[in-house]
Amino acid sequence: MRILLLASLRAQTGNGTTARRIQVHLEAAGHRCTLKDTFDCKSPLMVSELISSENFEAALGIHLYKAGRLLQGSRIPFGIIFGGTDINEDAKSDEKLQVMGLVLDEARFAVSFTEAMKETAVAYWPHARNKIYVQAQGIQTAPDASFNWKEFLQSAGISQDSDSLCVFLLICGLRRVKDPLYVVDAFAEWHREDSRVHLIIIGPAVDPVFAEEVKEKVKRADGVHLLREIPQKDLHAVVKKSFAVVNSSISEGMSAAILEAMDLSIPVLARNIPGNAAIIAHQETGLLYSTPQEFVRLSRTLTEDPFLHRRLVMRAKEYVTKHHLWDHERTTYQNLMLKLH
Repeated sequence: MRILLLASLRAQTGNGTTARRIQVHLEAAGHRCTLKDTFDCKSPLMVSELISSENFEAALGIHLYKAGRLLQGSRIPFGIIFGGTDINEDAKSDEKLQVMGLVLDEARFAVSFTEAMKETAVAYWPHARNKIYVQAQGIQTAPDASFNWKEFLQSAGISQDSDSLCVFLLICGLRRVKDPLYVVDAFAEWHREDSRVHLIIIGPAVDPVFAEEVKEKVKRADGVHLLREIPQKDLHAVVKKSFAVVNSSISEGMSAAILEAMDLSIPVLARNIPGNAAIIAHQETGLLYSTPQEFVRLSRTLTEDPFLHRRLVMRAKEYVTKHHLWDHERTTYQNLMLKLH
């Protein structure tokens, strides 16, 4: 089948990462799968014309509102994958809620990353329960073995001896929902007490206005550094060299950055929100915090307690290996495509 895959494809965004992974799954089954960015598609009419001109036979959209509304009234069958902010944030708007309900009515199936997200969706649209499937993100990491860690630190403005460093890494596209500034003040205060600890925020300027705010704030924050996005293999190498990965989002569907850190045996400190709590068991597979002060307290504990560090990475690796298999995700999406014939 010729399949249109519609998603936000901006670099280092979760939906973009998911879309490219699913494209690989579908093409492995012999489908021709074309990715299109929702940002470039201004209206359902534009998507309808795209479908006609490129003879697409089916479509898959990631994000019930952003992609779903563009597929409304489409003359080809389509499925929808919940993105996270659609169910957690956009559903709070009555107008968007109504649109998403109509999209869900038309879709042949929907995919939720977690049971909790499915139940939230079912609370809004009870009649859709039987068409919502739960499939966790499949994870595969491949760090570049030749990556130069010392050069990377220098590019961040960190020149001290890399062996004594304790680098915390926050990976996100710079937009408000990711809230990268949430822990900055508390971390800067900690750095002034312990110069070994550094926080690197890395990712693209998805929202240029907000990105400027982040840039200005980071300039004045001791021990906090801001870097542009880098290729995924390099990013995995950076994760592998870091002490811990941090998530500070207001809302998450299922964070690939968290799961990749778990797969690479690096501990995770994540804001205690439903999307993160769905994949992290506190003190078992990672650490959940509710305030910037608690983030610093837990981070300190992690730097001082090697037993806790070992337990977290061991159990997190076991969890990812059991619940986030790449092959299982591939089988699910290849089978779901049969519903679009």
